[in-house]
This record gives sequence, C-alpha cells and structure tokens, in this order.
Amino acid sequence: MRWQVGAVLTIFLIGLAQAQQPPASSKSQPSNLQQTSPQSSVPNPTTPSPVPRPALPIEVRLKDIATVHWGVEVPLVGYGLVVGLDGTGDSRQVAFTVQSIANMLRRFGINVDPSRLQLRNVAAVMVTATLPPFAKVGDRLDVLVSAIGDARSLHGGVLLQTPLQAADGEVYAVAQGPISIGGFNVQAGGAAVQKNHPTTGRVVNGAAVLRPLTNGNVFVSELELRLIAPDATNAAKIAQVLNERFGKPVAEAVSPAAVRVRVPDEFAGKVPDFIAQLEQTPVQPDMRAKVVINERTGTIVMGGNVRILPVVVAHGSLRVEIRPEVTIAQPPPFSPGATVVVPTAQIKAEEQKAQVAVLQSGATVQDLVQALQALRVTPRDLIAILQALKQSGALLADVEVQ
Repeated sequence: MRWQVGAVLTIFLIGLAQAQQPPASSKSQPSNLQQTSPQSSVPNPTTPSPVPRPALPIEVRLKDIATVHWGVEVPLVGYGLVVGLDGTGDSRQVAFTVQSIANMLRRFGINVDPSRLQLRNVAAVMVTATLPPFAKVGDRLDVLVSAIGDARSLHGGVLLQTPLQAADGEVYAVAQGPISIGGFNVQAGGAAVQKNHPTTGRVVNGAAVLRPLTNGNVFVSELELRLIAPDATNAAKIAQVLNERFGKPVAEAVSPAAVRVRVPDEFAGKVPDFIAQLEQTPVQPDMRAKVVINERTGTIVMGGNVRILPVVVAHGSLRVEIRPEVTIAQPPPFSPGATVVVPTAQIKAEEQKAQVAVLQSGATVQDLVQALQALRVTPRDLIAILQALKQSGALLADVEVQ
C-alpha cells in the first residue's frame, strides 16, 4: 500500500516540474521577429469578410420568360344542345331551347309543334375551344361547355354534335361527347347542396379538327420572341445571350416586349430544332422592384430586390368607439312641459403607444418584414405603412394597388 502512494506522489512531482519548464519552441524562435501592436495590425486580404455576399443571379430557361410568336391560336365557338339531364335542364321559359329541339327533330323528319314540348332534360349551351396554329386534320381538342339558359346543372349530360367556327364564319372543328363538371347540385324539400359550378363543364378530347389553319408556315427565316413581362433590360439580355450562343448576330431587341431572331443558315428547314435550342437557352432575368397590394384580401407580395432608404417607422393604432344612448327628460312637477326623449352618444377614444422601428440604408425586404413583425402589425396596417413609405420616397419600388 505504501509503495502505491509513493508511485502516485512521484508521478505528480514529475508532471509539476515539466509544467514549470519553458516550451522548447520558444528557444528556436528567431530573434529578428518584430512584435506587432494591435493598432498597427493589417487584416489579411484573404480573410473572408463578415458582410454577407449578395445572392447569385438566378438562371432560368428562355421559354420561362418569353414565348416564340410562331403562329396564332384561333378561338372557336358554337351553339349546341346537351341532352340526358335528370330534370335539371332549361324550362319552357327559355324559348330558344324549345325552338332548337323542334328544329333538330325537323331535320330528322319529325315535325313537332314547339308549344307542345315540355322538356326538362335538355339545355342550350355555348361551346368554346382553342385551335392551335399547327393543328392537323383529325387532332382532338378539349372543349368548354357553358349553359346559357336557366338550367340548374349539366351533370350527366351529353353534348350533341356541335360545329365550331372561327371569326371568319368557317367551321374548323366539330364537338360531341359526355360532359364532366366535377361537381353536383342536389335540391329536395326546399334544401339544396351544391359543389363547384354545375352549369359549366368540359369535354376532354371532345372536338375533332376538320381543317387546319393556313398561317403555320414552318419554312420561315425570322422569328419573334414575345416577353411575358415586357422589360427593356431583359430584352437586351436575351439578344446578347443568343448572339453569344450561336456565335453570330442572330438576335436583336426591337422593343421591351419583342426580340427579333433570324434563323441561321444551318437551321434552314429545321426551324423546330432551332426553336428547341432557343427555349433551352439559360438567361439571368432582371426583375423590377415591385410591391403588389390587394386591399380586398389583405395580400401583399414584394420582390426580393426591393430596397429601402434610411427611415424610421412609428406605428400606433387609434380606436374610437361611439355608443348611442337614449335619455328621457321629464319636466318639473305641475309644469306645462312634456316628457321628451333626448338621443345622446358616448364617445371613447383609445390610442395605443406607438412602436418605433429603424431601417438602415439599403435595407432589404427581409429587414423590412422583420422590423414590421417586431411592431406586430396586421396586414391592413402593413398596407398603410407601405403606402406611407412610398409617399415619403423611402421605398425604392413600384407599388401597385389592386
């Protein structure tokens, strides 16, 4: 036992002696090194700065911000009848429905007096569709069917053959098929249950193209790119990126909304391949600083590049309550006066203590949101604060109120 205590004591003394000796590295340190004071220290240029770097621009495909103007879509419209309804069709008050049924039956050799027709399973509808610029004969189109009478629902109905014509009066497609409305309308015992909009439906692939358009020429020498959101900076960027990609001046910005592109000789007769390469070209769009405010719903949308000048925001609410009261005034005893009712009002005003937020120069949307969250403002108050910032000139963005 004694030798164990002695061993532990010996190890402790050895460790204490080593700790008191100077480190070996201090002996080999060169003597010509100068000690630099904290005041004269120069920061290392390679040391990363604590200031956050701005986010890199986002690259998107050209087809996400612009479309190739290569042919025009033509809207089609037609008048038709929907049959097979479960008592939810047009009533006799809709004269054109009854007349349309009589005319249809007459075409099949059946003569019926329209005044004797009593139908609730037929509805008059308008049928609309859109014809693409390169549609071929036999292609299928989706059509939208909308009731124009007093029909309660198109659920379970079938659209009869309906010609669809363009503005020139020519028939380009014909539609027919069962209607899908995605909802219902049930009425019984004075109660009603409705889901979605039952008087409008869709016939998927319900129209067949009978004749194509003539404006879809694939052998073109020039194309035009239409920007979804017109912007002169983006139009110039698109032209520059396309010229750099193809190694020759093929694009030119003609307006903030359009860029003219010349089809290179190597893509002559292969315009679809050229357009495919155009649409996949990466572009770094420049978004305008904009704030959109919808006062009806209290919705606020702010772009990421909105900046704010140095400003102090103080916000407080004033609550005014007016409570009407009625006081009965009676005359003194044995006087000729009469009892009257005197309306009065009790007014109470409460003003909350204003809260202050300070925004430094170059503050971003995130800084603004954090400051306004600290003030605990409601969306309605936020709308008023943004409008006040715009009027003061501190909000460097375009404010659009819907």
